Amino acid sequence: MRADNVAATRAMYDTVAVAYGQLVTGLDPESGLEGAMLTAFADRVRGAGRVLDAGCGTGRMTDWLGSVGVVADGVDLSPGMIAVARETYPTLEFAVGSMTALDVPDASLAGVLAWYSIIHTSPADLPALAAELARVLAPGGHLLLGWHAGDDAVRPMTHAYGHDVSADAYRHAPESVAAALRAAGLVVSAQLVREPQPDREKSPQATLLARRPG
Repeated sequence: MRADNVAATRAMYDTVAVAYGQLVTGLDPESGLEGAMLTAFADRVRGAGRVLDAGCGTGRMTDWLGSVGVVADGVDLSPGMIAVARETYPTLEFAVGSMTALDVPDASLAGVLAWYSIIHTSPADLPALAAELARVLAPGGHLLLGWHAGDDAVRPMTHAYGHDVSADAYRHAPESVAAALRAAGLVVSAQLVREPQPDREKSPQATLLARRPG
């Protein structure tokens, strides 16, 4: 990710962190289909070791993982989001960091959840991100991605969660994401693309489950 886009993305989420934490809670935004993919991921990683919620935001998915018996902690680019996560879930571990340069040893994680956290990754940066996520997975480890599906075009964000913001966002084509993960050495286990929910979503929603062989 370009340095200017990193700075803009961090500033955006620092600005909206408190409002985001109040508006987006639990698994209410997820449909039954996403819930099924999340459950499948949790079933695969439970008891296998540490799991990372990459791009954890205010920690709702990190908390959900813990509620279903998965040992997980979170990392996010935004100090503001991490501050809200730590206040909301004081028993969980959260750190400020980048998904493209994780402070995690090679092949050390049973799983990575990147839930709607690739929205600010450009198509050109997808291969590097996929390689980093694959790097930290142990052999047999699993990755679950959720994102807004589309045509890979940039869509500037100017307003979010009641605030004026400025950041680039992308709706990635499912085939682009799958290709980047395969090029990084991962095997795509399952993929879901569904229609947007009326009055709630502007684009199809995609979910992909992958694993590192071994």
